[in-house]
Amino acid sequence: MPLVLAAALTAAALTGCGSGSGSDADTVRIAYNRSTDNKIRFKDEYLDAVKEQFEREHPGKKAELVPIQAADNDYAAKVQQMMRSPKTAPDLVYEDTFRINSDIGAGYLRPLDDYVAKWDAWSQFADTAKAAARAEDGRTYGVPDGTDTRGLWFNKQIFAKAGLPADWQPRNWAQVLDAARTVKQKVPGVIPLNVYTGKAAGEAAAMQGFEMLLYGTGENPLYDPAAKKWVTGSQGFKDALDFVRTVYAQKLGPDPSDALDPNVGTHLATDWMPNGKLAIALDGSWLGQNWINKGPKEWPAWSTVLGQAAMPTKDGQAPGKVSMSGGWTWAIPAKAANPDLAFDFVKTMQTKQNAARWDVADAQIAVRKDVAADPAYLHSMPGITFFTGLVQYTHYRPALPAYPEVSTAIGEAMESVTTGGSAASAARAYDDQVKSIAK
Repeated sequence: MPLVLAAALTAAALTGCGSGSGSDADTVRIAYNRSTDNKIRFKDEYLDAVKEQFEREHPGKKAELVPIQAADNDYAAKVQQMMRSPKTAPDLVYEDTFRINSDIGAGYLRPLDDYVAKWDAWSQFADTAKAAARAEDGRTYGVPDGTDTRGLWFNKQIFAKAGLPADWQPRNWAQVLDAARTVKQKVPGVIPLNVYTGKAAGEAAAMQGFEMLLYGTGENPLYDPAAKKWVTGSQGFKDALDFVRTVYAQKLGPDPSDALDPNVGTHLATDWMPNGKLAIALDGSWLGQNWINKGPKEWPAWSTVLGQAAMPTKDGQAPGKVSMSGGWTWAIPAKAANPDLAFDFVKTMQTKQNAARWDVADAQIAVRKDVAADPAYLHSMPGITFFTGLVQYTHYRPALPAYPEVSTAIGEAMESVTTGGSAASAARAYDDQVKSIAK
């Protein structure tokens, strides 16, 4: 276990041991994920400010922040462990939308319908964002604080050296790969294209790597809602795996040892892109947060050096573009001792002003209609209009309890082709795993 994670888990355990959330009816405990990069502290600063406002507006009440510094998978495991007991359960927890249904299924979260029904601001939230926190039982279990979209970032200076256009917009997968091959040939020493891959990257690989490809192959390519079955044996799945295999077999991506490094996202954001080592990145709308607002790698020139293009569908078929969206929510554990106080804290976080401040700080795509129209949001960074425009093409992961296991199986299939395996054999192994998961 990494030392930083061990320390965070120990601290959280000590906080809960003998002094759980039930020990003080006037204190709300808020658990959230702190970045493993010690330079990234905008979430802490934001929550500190909300805490001060909450305590000022609620005399006699206190907010206790419980940061857990860990990678996403380790954070989720720790939070689940905390939510199992009323002695350690926080009153409020930060939940990734792709995990929320598995935590609902495990009985860790409580529905919020009674709270949101009395909350005027709930009408400002987009229906798609509300749906991301709604369970199969039709009830709402989380309040989203932003979403995201994904596309292709490209370095216009590298493109100029390769003879590629500054207004690049590929119409199909073949044109994406052709641009990467051109960079490899004409600008040696530069990584042509990064597509996150493998098990260690988690959802960065499964969602913004693989599913950005898969959802460009046809309708409902991962889960068939009509049949209520996970899709297996599809040509689209093999085609997406073959794209990943091509990137690494033809040395169009990072060295596999770098691609499979758990910290690959940090390397990309703080080294490869700002230092001109990477030409094209299949990545998210939030990437700019690394280079502005005292982020981990100040890079004032990024807004002119980088361009954005939509990820095309496989053969350019309608609608021509594809994106994936996710996001995080604030949820109240089923065993929280102070749920009413927890929702009061949510309402403080989600004033229009605070919601706009968070979306700007975290480079989020707004989920509130009033924030999406706010000039401060619309001018928060270059590219925000482009990525907001991708919402019309976006897809959400199947909000089902089995999804985290399916995601892990996708990562294993990607890792197989990244290290030299065939797309056909990796797809067969995936199919076998999914059939086992879906039993």
